[in-house]
Amino acid sequence: MANTPLTPRPGIMDIAPYVPGEAKIAGQAEPAQLAANENALGPSAAAIAAYNAAAQSLHRYPDGGAVELTKAIGEVHGLDAKRIVCGAGSDEILALLGRGYVGPGDETLYSEHGFLMYPIITKSLGATPLKAPETDLTANVDALLAAVTPKTRVVFLANPNNPTGTMLPAGELKRLRNGLDDNILLVIDAAYAEYVDDPAYSDGRELVDAGSNVVMTRTFSKIYGLAALRIGWCYAPTSIVDVLHRIRGPFNVTATAIAAGAAAVRDREHVQRSRNHNTVERARLADRLAQLGLKGPQSHGNFLLIRFESPEMAEGALKSMNAVGVIPRRVAGYGLPECLRITVGTASENDRVVDALADFTGAK
Repeated sequence: MANTPLTPRPGIMDIAPYVPGEAKIAGQAEPAQLAANENALGPSAAAIAAYNAAAQSLHRYPDGGAVELTKAIGEVHGLDAKRIVCGAGSDEILALLGRGYVGPGDETLYSEHGFLMYPIITKSLGATPLKAPETDLTANVDALLAAVTPKTRVVFLANPNNPTGTMLPAGELKRLRNGLDDNILLVIDAAYAEYVDDPAYSDGRELVDAGSNVVMTRTFSKIYGLAALRIGWCYAPTSIVDVLHRIRGPFNVTATAIAAGAAAVRDREHVQRSRNHNTVERARLADRLAQLGLKGPQSHGNFLLIRFESPEMAEGALKSMNAVGVIPRRVAGYGLPECLRITVGTASENDRVVDALADFTGAK
């Protein structure tokens, strides 16, 4: 027998693993966890009750089609439930779309500071991820279209974008779609759609309805406060839905996630309360940081990107916040080493952020 070592497929070892935001600080019992863009108010009471009820039947397999969840999503969002596919977080949906349409020798395209999972998914499939330059930390449609090549199979666009918080209006989304050939899949990652209050915004559903090569993805990890349960979904043309059902796992969404997700999406009062909280606290936090001379792009999500004078200053600010029990997010992996991303937390958590940065900058 040949003594050849086991090796992974070419390109796998070139992938930089995704590093999630930190959740603990040594010596701090209850730090303000502001690194992962979680809902400051947590999940709805209805979702928790549904989760607890479903937990009584953990010996049973979940519904393989997540019918109750897709039905609830369709009812609330006014979408055809048959064109909704659920997964273990929107990460899985994005990965399934990659598996369905991308292979060795292909290319995917995303904006310069786009979500890190896009290149990770692409490289795992033996394909090449390409980045298009941004303008003022915002995706640029002309730059994206100029970067398309005959090998482009998928264009990923996070709108609003993580970690910058910037967004493209509906007209620019349409211009991007119209500039792509029909054999290129446009994936609009609208994870933070519920937090946007700009009337020019669209989550992209009208583009899904208008053709056969646009998919909108969403998540329950943000506005619904169910990050621990890993629930994501997409709205897609029938032909793409068929592809996703052929390659997803038979029970890729747990029974507890289905139950809690259906209850969460139907609890419109909690969603509105969460949205209102974010709108007020996002503006207040941004204003107080600006008074300290700390600014970043206008955010349309539930987080703020703060730009410092240097990477060293950003690291110093992070350590100052850690010292008082606040955990922000490093974003050097996104090509922004001089920045930190901070989730909009509770009012008291946001005050802790401001106080720590006031001490750090000497503005207090």
